[in-house]
Amino acid sequence: MNDRSNSRSTSRSTERRLPSYFDLIDEENRRRGGGGANKGSRAAGRQPTIVKYAGAASAFSRATGNNAVVVKVLSYGAGARSAKSILAYQSKEEKARDQDGQEVTDIDAAVRSWEREFGNRKGSVDVLRLTYELAVKDREKVKDVLRSLADDGFYREGDTDRTYAFSVSDGVKGQTRLQFVLVVAHEKSDRSDRSQVNRIAANIDNVQVIDHRLEMAMRSAGIAPISRYPADFSSGPRGFTAALHAMRRKDAEVTVSTKTEMVERPGKSGRYERGKDRRELTATDHRELTKHGQLVGSLLQTRQPRDFMHLLLSGPANVDRDSFVLAGRDFLREQFAGHRYAYAVHNRTDMQKHPHLHVIVALRNAGGRTLNPNIRDFTEWRVHFAEKARDRGMPIDRQKRIERAAPPPVKRWEWEMFQRMGATAPASVVDKVVSKIWDRPTEPRRHEAKRRVDQTRHSIGRIIEMLDGLGRNRSAPSTVRELSQDLAVGLRREHQRLETAIHQGRDPAKEKGQDNMLRSTPISAAQAKAAKQTLATTALNVAAKISDPSDRLIFEQATKIIGKVVGLQLDSRVVKNHDRSAPRQSGTLNTKSSGGRDHVSELGNVNKSSSDRSADASRIARSNAMDQDHDRSPHNDRNKAKSVKLRPPRDRGNERSR
Repeated sequence: MNDRSNSRSTSRSTERRLPSYFDLIDEENRRRGGGGANKGSRAAGRQPTIVKYAGAASAFSRATGNNAVVVKVLSYGAGARSAKSILAYQSKEEKARDQDGQEVTDIDAAVRSWEREFGNRKGSVDVLRLTYELAVKDREKVKDVLRSLADDGFYREGDTDRTYAFSVSDGVKGQTRLQFVLVVAHEKSDRSDRSQVNRIAANIDNVQVIDHRLEMAMRSAGIAPISRYPADFSSGPRGFTAALHAMRRKDAEVTVSTKTEMVERPGKSGRYERGKDRRELTATDHRELTKHGQLVGSLLQTRQPRDFMHLLLSGPANVDRDSFVLAGRDFLREQFAGHRYAYAVHNRTDMQKHPHLHVIVALRNAGGRTLNPNIRDFTEWRVHFAEKARDRGMPIDRQKRIERAAPPPVKRWEWEMFQRMGATAPASVVDKVVSKIWDRPTEPRRHEAKRRVDQTRHSIGRIIEMLDGLGRNRSAPSTVRELSQDLAVGLRREHQRLETAIHQGRDPAKEKGQDNMLRSTPISAAQAKAAKQTLATTALNVAAKISDPSDRLIFEQATKIIGKVVGLQLDSRVVKNHDRSAPRQSGTLNTKSSGGRDHVSELGNVNKSSSDRSADASRIARSNAMDQDHDRSPHNDRNKAKSVKLRPPRDRGNERSR
């Protein structure tokens, strides 16, 4: 029996072998009709390229003991100061190497060369600075004026939460200089606030509104501005802090009035939030002003440019460190060709830790093109880096997080927000942190995406229903009825076309829009105004009846876009009407009536050929007679047009005979 079993096992081992994960993928492709690699390629040991079932291939690869590669962006940055700090952090264990393979020995010189690759883009305009020359030097009176104006609103009535700062110092020619700084960006209620509802656009009209309200408030208090300097703007928390430092002219006191505060919590770090009461902070010291600027900047909603990214390439702990560094070098050389970058290895000698490369990559290359990485780029980078690692003999495979059923990573700001806010943090942040703590994988929230799609479809249905109602309303102006019918038909067609694209697996964002016919009949300015008012009133009435705030927000956003389309359409029709009614300026003879007919030819069937000269002479004489009768009419006594006499053509027969 033992011999039989041994022979059976021996024959099984010689005749059959356990399939590898590539063989299983080939079998799965063949079963589903996808085909597979030929026997010659498998015999030669070449691994087939798996594209359609890459997730299953990665799962088999993990089952055989291969490690997943890690390629992720740690942060983005802008400016030479941030680039210098990252280069210094990279070089804490070993010196970094640049794209040419040279060691970065002088960080300052490397940063100066990096600045040439930056796009020199500016961030969002967040702070407005106004400067006046006053005749009266009374700081307390200026403080009272600004305090009362802050309670009323610098930009409009009710805008009372905005931070401002001012300083009063000696000006030119014995005058007093007032420097005023106002935060025009949205100031968040706390760090989890992502709205931008309170942002003031940095254009000349809004600056004039703020300047006018400030000037009227000072004139009412007996402080008349003698002159003013050009307005100045800055960006972000650093721009606000720099404006505070610039206001400290001749050691003048700088007062910051804000509602931003840090709430102390026992056993935890402080929490920044916007309070109910306004506080005034006055300082002259440079450090104190920097501290006040950081306090206000903690809740400042700003958008800063991106000049470079901080990339991380990590591998398993049981790989050859030198081969891992060479694989990362090959990956960077091919993936970011034309871009300036520098990389350094960490944990090269510590065999208990994972080796990883810290890479700083300039987003703008020498040709002017800028990287804007997304989730598809990250997947491509993982695949590319895994190929370079396998070429060096390392068992590394690319893998998505959803394929290995691992919890999503938690960023530092999410962890700090969870520590500060606890259960009051956003639900998405709480779920990510709790899943990471308990090592619990999370599945894609398809039901949430389906709910948003249904909500959008319901809101679009409301808009179409509103337009259909306006099209059937006999009491509405005719212009509104016609335009509502056209918009309802076009919106229904576009929405159906996009839903078809989604069902067929196409990206709706890449679908090209189609032209929908709108009426172009000329209208008057009064008709256009009435149509706009009717549509706006109807939209407000419909929005007031929506109880769900999220549904109401989607409906209001959609009606805002519809309102812009309606305004452009109606304005174009008014311009066309104006062009048609304008008198024609032409030096040629106009013998056609308003209907486009020739009233000379309507008098009889005459021959207009140039050879019949007698007929032409009689026709022109009758036309002149009609013009004289028309000029004698009583309606044309006030505005008489100059008569143009027509003469018969000359007889050029003598000239030809010559």
